[in-house]
Amino acid sequence: MLAVTNHDTTKGLVAMLERGRDLGLEVIPGIEISAYDMERGRRVHILGYFIEPGHPALEQLCSPMIAKRHEASRVMVERLIEAGYGITWDQVLRYADGGTGVYKQHIMHALIDNGYAKSIYGELYKKLFSRGGNGEEPGMAYVRLDYLHARDAIEAVIQAGGVPVLAHPGQYGNFEYVRELVGMGLQGIEVWHSLHGADDEERAMEIARRYDLVMTGGSDFHGFYGEKEVRLGSKDPGISCVEELKKRRPK
Repeated sequence: MLAVTNHDTTKGLVAMLERGRDLGLEVIPGIEISAYDMERGRRVHILGYFIEPGHPALEQLCSPMIAKRHEASRVMVERLIEAGYGITWDQVLRYADGGTGVYKQHIMHALIDNGYAKSIYGELYKKLFSRGGNGEEPGMAYVRLDYLHARDAIEAVIQAGGVPVLAHPGQYGNFEYVRELVGMGLQGIEVWHSLHGADDEERAMEIARRYDLVMTGGSDFHGFYGEKEVRLGSKDPGISCVEELKKRRPK
């Protein structure tokens, strides 16, 4: 089994399902929606498992976000060019070919290939794209994006026949938001994740037991664009997790 949960899109899932059947592999169609905790000012990523690819509820919610992110990336590149960095928009577009648009990681890829950095998530990334806060100024190329409300993300997943799960709560400090998310329809919490330490895992398990949430896990594999080197399938939550997710699908 393999769950595919790309950010804010179901593009390619139908082909993945067909290819999986050819290989004897059950592909779980999913999505990871970039949402926000408005009260605490923190990002919240909502996973949706067993969603219907291309469902209108997901398309109508996520398509504007994809377009805004792509436009924000274009502005970022313009700012970098004006600051003297020798990259071009066409170069960055080539790295994003086949995807849903340009991300900051594609911009960093161009900067690496042009000799400005050796890795994506280093000092240059922080200098250019940091969100700021806690007394720090935002990065010189940072462009703010207005994310979706977590409630809207959960509702869209449910409408698309999927099971909404809170992704990597330890990464964004979302633990105190879980009670409210449960009230919105949350059904699971990611316990095992490449950026979770033992304390994060233990806290996620305790919260899962308290609110009767499915304990999930995933490698969050991003290949070259990941924050750390991760092996695909390295955070296997077990067959019982998949069976429990199937039981939680909307009737």
